[in-house]
Amino acid sequence: MKKQVTALDKKYLWHPFTQMKEWVEKDPVIVTEGRGSFVKDISGRWYLDGISSLWVSVHGHRKKEIDTAIKDQIDKVSHSTLLGLSHPPSAILAEKLVHIVQGSGDKQKNSALKTQNSKLRRVFYSDDGSTAVEIALKIAFQYWQHIGIKSKRTFLSLTNAYHGDTIGAVSVGGIDLFHDLFSPLLFKAYKAPSPYCYRCELGKTYPACKLLCLDKIEDIMHKHHREIAGMIIEPLVQGAGGMIVSPPGYLKGVRRLCSKYNILMIADEVATGFGRTGRMFAFEHEKAFPDILCLAKGITGGYLPLAATIATEKIYSAFLGAYKDLKTFFHGHTYTGNQLACAAAIANLEVFKKERTLKKLQKKIEALSKGLSEMAGFPNVGDIRQKGFMVGIELVKNKKTKEPYLLEETIGWKVCGRAREKGLMLRPLGNVIVLMPPLSISYDELKTLIKITSESIREVIE
Repeated sequence: MKKQVTALDKKYLWHPFTQMKEWVEKDPVIVTEGRGSFVKDISGRWYLDGISSLWVSVHGHRKKEIDTAIKDQIDKVSHSTLLGLSHPPSAILAEKLVHIVQGSGDKQKNSALKTQNSKLRRVFYSDDGSTAVEIALKIAFQYWQHIGIKSKRTFLSLTNAYHGDTIGAVSVGGIDLFHDLFSPLLFKAYKAPSPYCYRCELGKTYPACKLLCLDKIEDIMHKHHREIAGMIIEPLVQGAGGMIVSPPGYLKGVRRLCSKYNILMIADEVATGFGRTGRMFAFEHEKAFPDILCLAKGITGGYLPLAATIATEKIYSAFLGAYKDLKTFFHGHTYTGNQLACAAAIANLEVFKKERTLKKLQKKIEALSKGLSEMAGFPNVGDIRQKGFMVGIELVKNKKTKEPYLLEETIGWKVCGRAREKGLMLRPLGNVIVLMPPLSISYDELKTLIKITSESIREVIE
């Protein structure tokens, strides 16, 4: 069976973010089963899933409650359109998402913050993170057109940003390796320096810098706020950029500047949402409530494609009018609000509540942090960045000078390859080894994750 599937794969498949010339020369891992924090290949070998199947698995594979919810929904109907119709799972999920975003389950109720946040309440569904971002950009653009400020036609984002692979998402992206080739297709967008403290673009050192990168954002906003419809940001952690964790106060500063210059703040929580940073959403850490929120990945617990773009009531209201006014948001996808995906997402949120996932996660975060500290002294570990269960271990040729490994040295892939040999599934971002396990991982499994990662780094580099 393995030979047959491998042959079919190499003959017919085109894998994402994969150099296919090299792929056909390798013996691929073919996943056939998952259970808890593990996946099994076609030969029967189990691997610890150290990246949550690309940052999506929340409660692990084969979670009974989510399995059951999907099966029950199949017995009713698997899909019906939201264009001109509705259905229970989409409406119920929308309410749950809005209540969570508003912090209705938070025991520490802050009335002022809840008043500010309560306006974030209109849910537009789509299929994945890229589409959630595309929708956010189009909503922001159309909003300003509707209220008569037609000069606001572009966006502000950060270098090292990744917001997806569709044209609009790439336009506000900032990773040259992924995006440069497509530059002739993209719309104009302003770029501000990334809060990448280890490799500061401004040559400064935190905290002596006094968040100079925020001043650079303000410089751009001051000059171009009449053109900028929105600023899009990955709150606290720039994921695909290398797990870049922003310093304390940065996100709150971005929110303040967006308000000051009348620019919509778009929070791309596709990667950071649903517990990954230790809170349900990353913006909660600094109470930097966005005007538009993009969600995907962990929304269904890693089961099915689903995304949600949530806008404030103020933004939504600008789209209301008579049919002849053409204020409709002319955007949609065939599988928008798919019933199976919504059922999975509802079950996912219920598991969060029932198992007190976020509360239990805090000690695991501490355990992960303690384990990572032992790697900090390795001669080729330049920087370890962690926010909750999102970790980036940056490998360098020279620790003193921060000299990076060359692209062709594929050091990240070599380390992850060694980890795979030891039974741990990882995927690097260049020279950065990424750890993002399911929130449900056990303490023993967490120890295994740290142990194999540590061994792999040592064995490949030393």
